[in-house]
Amino acid sequence: MKNSTSIYTMMFFLAVTLVSCKGGEEEYHSVTDKIEAKQTPYHGTLSSEELLSGTELISITEGEHTFLIPERKGQIKSYACIECHSKPVSQMKGNDIQKAHWDIKLEHASGETMNCATCHNGDDMNNLNTLTGKNVDFNMSHKLCIQCHSPQFEDWKGGAHGKKVAGWAPPRASMTCVNCHNPHSPGFEKQLPVQFNTKTAIERQEGLDH
Repeated sequence: MKNSTSIYTMMFFLAVTLVSCKGGEEEYHSVTDKIEAKQTPYHGTLSSEELLSGTELISITEGEHTFLIPERKGQIKSYACIECHSKPVSQMKGNDIQKAHWDIKLEHASGETMNCATCHNGDDMNNLNTLTGKNVDFNMSHKLCIQCHSPQFEDWKGGAHGKKVAGWAPPRASMTCVNCHNPHSPGFEKQLPVQFNTKTAIERQEGLDH
């Protein structure tokens, strides 16, 4: 009797399964199957192209990721640098010339670890300089940052770190490190949270009521 009950139970579940899997296209095996069948692909409905219009962007590829970043050299007031840096830095610093950058305070790392020459090549000021002496275009300044900040770089190139130029919709355009951080002093200043002013809120509500 017990075996017969088990057989009937199995037949019942088999029948239910067959019924649920056959018939019209509106029948699904599970809720997940229904969601996948009904959902509209995200990338097929939204686009940030209109928001990006008028923004100077360049395309870069980092590993398997290709995306857009803001063009930077056109935003630097005194680029090209060699318009003023006609000589190596060691020959230019002195009292007989107009001072420009000597007042910059580097608050990025200790003086034993980092100085101006860590990122700037005194003999070629139109380019940045890696730790191994390789020239880097100003538009690609993130390549300097990734030398020490590799975890943040992995998050950034995948889209999990940093701000977007026009939201998450494709085509993807991401701010670079220097769009959010001052390279000479990258830490953000502490800010207190905005306090809710109950008096102002009451006055506003009373104004609406009247």
